[in-house]
Amino acid sequence: MPTVESRLADLGIVLPQPVAPVANYVPFVRSGALVHISGQISIDADGGIKGTVGTEVDLDTAVAAARICGINLIAQMKAAAEGNLDRVVRVVKLNGFVQVGPHFIDIPKVINGCSDLMVQAFGDAGRHARSAVGVYRLPLGFAVEVDAVVELA
Repeated sequence: MPTVESRLADLGIVLPQPVAPVANYVPFVRSGALVHISGQISIDADGGIKGTVGTEVDLDTAVAAARICGINLIAQMKAAAEGNLDRVVRVVKLNGFVQVGPHFIDIPKVINGCSDLMVQAFGDAGRHARSAVGVYRLPLGFAVEVDAVVELA
């Protein structure tokens, strides 16, 4: 059975260092078997994807932004799991937020960029409950933010 790390390698994904908090909070909190991961924005080594979806950012770019959020979430999961992603028993819930223009309604399609990655990386354990919400503004002007609850062994 392939490991999470091998699935990520097959997808061409190299996990970044977990993103440090930009305010007064911690990147994740563990309570029992559950880990609550703070929102991860669509930032990457190239600067990430900023802007308003539906006006400055098109759907395909927004989906890519959500995937970046997923990669950042997995980096936080790895830190919470002390370096062993195979300790992730289940991705329990994702909460996705998309900075949208007044007429953009395909918010669930955007967050699929993150959801699809969770299933690709974790298989059935990556299937999760989810919320997808359009908002007026996100921190630092990024296009997408996603937080998560995961179960660790």
